[in-house]
Formats: sequence, structure tokens, C-alpha cells
Amino acid sequence: MQVQVQVQVLSARVRYAPSLTKERNDTMSRILLVEDHERLARLVCKGLVAAGIAVDVVDRIDAAWATIRRLPYQAVVIDRGLPDGDGLVLLQRMRRAGIGVPCLVLTARDALRDRVEGLDAGADDYLPKPFAMDEMVARVRALLRRPVDVRPLDPSHGDLTLRPASGIMCCGEQSVALAAAEMQIMLLLLRKHGEVVRRGTLESVGWGLGEAVTPSALDVALHRIRRKLLAIGSRQRIINARGLGYVLRGAGNAEQP
Repeated sequence: MQVQVQVQVLSARVRYAPSLTKERNDTMSRILLVEDHERLARLVCKGLVAAGIAVDVVDRIDAAWATIRRLPYQAVVIDRGLPDGDGLVLLQRMRRAGIGVPCLVLTARDALRDRVEGLDAGADDYLPKPFAMDEMVARVRALLRRPVDVRPLDPSHGDLTLRPASGIMCCGEQSVALAAAEMQIMLLLLRKHGEVVRRGTLESVGWGLGEAVTPSALDVALHRIRRKLLAIGSRQRIINARGLGYVLRGAGNAEQP
């Protein structure tokens, strides 16, 4: 199957984010690629998308830092030679902030001291350029198998359990299928249970930075999720914290707006 990588210019700094083809849009993994070389970024994106991994791309340290603080990526791939500095600066900033997302460093610097420097800065893996695309994809897959923290594969709260690998949401013996965007939204709301999540963050998590999201897309997704919660008998409700965002709470904690 030939995978077409769609690239959209988002801004001068958040440059492009390929979307998955229809056949692959059930992926549960999204990574951030920090790479300023446009051709290499496109090739890396194409290889990852073909493997069922969604990718957002930025080309600078400051854009990457802002994006990582906003969205919960499963892995980050960082080039060292960036226009605004060494990619290790970003990696060190992440680790000092307690952000433990697995990181793969890409670099043309392949001396032993450079590899040691990258690992000491907090990298989980180090891949010198040039590299075989199959090896790069395999290394990213290996990172995705590492938990960022001790999170269950099937997160749950109260009477609700999500099974991302199967694409279903369960309450007791009842279950219902979730679309890919719905699952991403619910995963974040469940992990942030009781905390308000901003609308823009839910849109980015559900569809990625590069997807053209209609103004009503999130409202439609939330309406469907709410109906599915009722259908399986869950007491969890998605509450609209007006002007702030959305929060997942038990039915006894707040009224549905």
C-alpha cells in the first residue's frame, strides 16, 4: 500500500504535520519530530506514517518546547542541529521540567563523546545520520513500547475503562467502539480526570497539529462520546466548564450542562 503524506504549512515555526491515510487513521500513537531539514523531515514522516504512527513536525527549539508543554506525545525525535541551537538544549529543558517522554536524538555527530553527551542529557536512544529508514522506524517503535510513567495500558477511573488497542470504552460488561479522535479525547480526559482541559488541547490531541479541524468537529465528537457513555451505563460525564474547557467527572460531582 502506498502511503500519501499530506503536508500543511501551519506557521513559520510549526511547519508541517502529516495526516494518516484512511486505512491508517486508527493509530493510537503520535510523536513530535523536531527537524529543520525539510526533505529529511518529509522522508521520516513518510516512513513513520506508513508504520501507523502519526507525526507532528516543528523546526525550532522554542516551537518544540511550547508544543511539548501543550500536548501529551508518546515520543519525541530531536535533531541536534537546529536553527536556534543544539537539540540537546530542548532535551535538557524537558528533563529538568520532569517531562519523561522517551526521546530519540538524530544527529550527524557520530563521535563517541557526542553519543555519550546525548545520552547524558537524557536521551533514550541516539541515531547518527545517515540512517536506514527501517532502523529509525524500529527505534521509534521501541520507544513507544516504553511507558512515559507507570500508566496502565487500559486506563480506568470509576466505572469506566478505555482499551486503546481494541478501540473500545467499557463500563462493567457493556462496551462501545470509539473512533480514533474520540479515543484520543477520552484518553486525555480520563488521565486528567477532574481537571479542566482546554478546547484547543482536545482538538490537537484528537486530530493532530496538521489536521484542518472544522469549528464543530470537537462538539460533534463530544456529543457522540456523551451518547456512548450513556449507552453503556457509565456515570462519568463530560462537563462543559464554560469559557475554560471540558472536564470528565462522575455524575454525582457535577450536573451535565
